[in-house]
Amino acid sequence: MHFWSNLLGVSTVLKSGAFKKVEMFKIAVGILTRFKHQSSFITTPIFYVNASPHIGHIYSALLADVTHRWQVICGDTGAIFSTGTDEHGQKVQQSADFHNCQPKIFCDKVSSDFKRIFDLCEISYTDFVRTTDNRHQKAVEHFWNKLYSAGYLYKGKYEGWYSTSDESFLTPSQVIDTPDGKLSVESGHPVHWTTEHNYMFRLSQFETKLLEWIENNKRAIYPSMFADIVKEWIKTGLQDLSVSRQRNRLQWGIQVPNDPSQTIYVWLDALVNYLTVSGYPDKLVSWPATHIIGKDILKFHAIYWPAFLMAAGMEPPASIVCHSHWTRDGSKMSKSIGNVVDPNECVKKLTCDGFRFCLLREDLLHSDGDYKEDKIAAILNAELADTFGNLLSRVTARSLNPDQTFPEFHTDLFPIRPDGSCRSRATKEDYELLEKLEHLPELVDKYYQDFKPYKSIEAIMSCLRLTNAFIQQHEPWTLVKNPTDENRAWLDTVIHVAMDSLRICSLLLQPIIPSFCDRLLTRLGVLQTERTNKHLMMLRTQDGNQHSLRKLGTNGNVMFKKIRIH
Repeated sequence: MHFWSNLLGVSTVLKSGAFKKVEMFKIAVGILTRFKHQSSFITTPIFYVNASPHIGHIYSALLADVTHRWQVICGDTGAIFSTGTDEHGQKVQQSADFHNCQPKIFCDKVSSDFKRIFDLCEISYTDFVRTTDNRHQKAVEHFWNKLYSAGYLYKGKYEGWYSTSDESFLTPSQVIDTPDGKLSVESGHPVHWTTEHNYMFRLSQFETKLLEWIENNKRAIYPSMFADIVKEWIKTGLQDLSVSRQRNRLQWGIQVPNDPSQTIYVWLDALVNYLTVSGYPDKLVSWPATHIIGKDILKFHAIYWPAFLMAAGMEPPASIVCHSHWTRDGSKMSKSIGNVVDPNECVKKLTCDGFRFCLLREDLLHSDGDYKEDKIAAILNAELADTFGNLLSRVTARSLNPDQTFPEFHTDLFPIRPDGSCRSRATKEDYELLEKLEHLPELVDKYYQDFKPYKSIEAIMSCLRLTNAFIQQHEPWTLVKNPTDENRAWLDTVIHVAMDSLRICSLLLQPIIPSFCDRLLTRLGVLQTERTNKHLMMLRTQDGNQHSLRKLGTNGNVMFKKIRIH
């Protein structure tokens, strides 16, 4: 619906008979009812507990968090957002030994570290799953039995390369000789030769099915550049996959049902977590899910996981959304170099809102992002402190708004559409601003659905810059010095437009910087019950706008203090 046309009331909209308004209404209804039949289910990977959380983990969680928050704003109150920790495997066993403690005690500590940083970053997960949970062991054992009874598991001998760091079996073509020994081509981690008698999964039978799944579902693997990579992997041929380890080599994991000599392969164990959250093996609450992952675990999610699901007679994932990695000042992050970014320190320096904003402002879907503190501080100061902050300070200044209200909009001075009225004081640029604001929710909705929060930020900040220019052009500080009746009415209208721009932009930006937007909307007098998607379009009282003459909040104007890095 044409948001600003509501200033005249519904009757004006209906009398105009404008086709465009009807189409905008259909779009609005589509956004609001998208989740009517089935709640959405979005996941992060479960993160390996052999090391502390880093910003790659945080980015995956934030991308899922933004999507989840937008789904809730759009009315999907039953949306599921799961994350958690992967706590089995040889690396965890070795890390626990290194720290001289029992594996479960080590896992409890690192898992709590993940929870703590996720809470610090305001990540609104609905379920935190651990592979050491009893409910997860039940799901894994049931899933294993399904694969076994369907004939997709058999006992065999695995002889080949294994990377403990990646918990991955590798073919000879995936290994390279270097002066430091043999390494994984993909990750650069050391590999060793292993010979084991264990269970094999008939992965080779799924080449055609996997290719068909990708070809028939444009969002199976997203963006398409990663789908192309996976298709090439499949076309080179898939070998049957070892899905267990000898228990005398790996004790820290789930035992293969009815075979105490074997431990279930850590990746099969870990991937089932998505089913655990969904209620498996009992009635599934919501399936299939959308998985957000980093590109380093693409093979496991885009080949192994859908093949496992197909073998168990289940739907493959709805979508696998793959993002790239972070560098620091142009260099790969490394503990040995000492350039790893600590998310705890980032929140201290930048605040939670600032940290979320700077990570989500980067396009990691198509290329690696580079973390540069000076650049980040400049962006936060320019966009949150200046663009947002200055606009809020102007429209809430007591010199311009002594009653501290959301002022009235006067349609005689700013007609809904240009009509040549002699009283109209609106310019062509003013109408262009309203046009942009009118289409902003539809545009931002599309970007959130496409997992492109950086595009949402660009569109929202563009509207705010135009609003600042709108204030600058009409100079309300000059109007207040010449308080004729018309100037007072025009002053109210100018401030009203700027405030409504702030309101709409803050509503749309809630998934990205929730606390910042909460403070700003409170300052504008927007109630907690008025912060859903439908309130972008419902701005009417008896004469037009439900916010007219409403008292503003008293929580102050400083939404974001400027960052000083040095």
